[in-house]
Amino acid sequence: MSVVARLRGVGLRPTRQRVALARLLLEKGGRHITAEQLHGEARAAAVRVSLATVYNTLHQFTEAGLLREVIVDPGRSYFDTNTSEHHHFFDEGTGELLDIGADVVVSGLPLPPSGTQVHRLDIVVRVGPERR
Repeated sequence: MSVVARLRGVGLRPTRQRVALARLLLEKGGRHITAEQLHGEARAAAVRVSLATVYNTLHQFTEAGLLREVIVDPGRSYFDTNTSEHHHFFDEGTGELLDIGADVVVSGLPLPPSGTQVHRLDIVVRVGPERR
């Protein structure tokens, strides 16, 4: 399916900037990317777009279901093109985010507040170099 068709399919108007950013994001297979990294890729590809527009577009894509946002720290998010149920390793040394399957078992999960239900569980396992 073309990028334009995917955007239309989730109710987003395929503007020039959205199409250019969607191509950079979605035509390279599964990936985790920050807004700053995508902005750099856009500039390298001669796509004229501000960092604010990149942030806005990433959030629009996330709300539309094209991406998943993975928050690793307050103010530090990655955007994942793999929207299936899965979890992540986050390497604190390199800043790399790696997929973990959805088959992680969590026991002792507290009951959600009255009148609510759990929709999704996001697990980020932080890793770093071994300590001796």
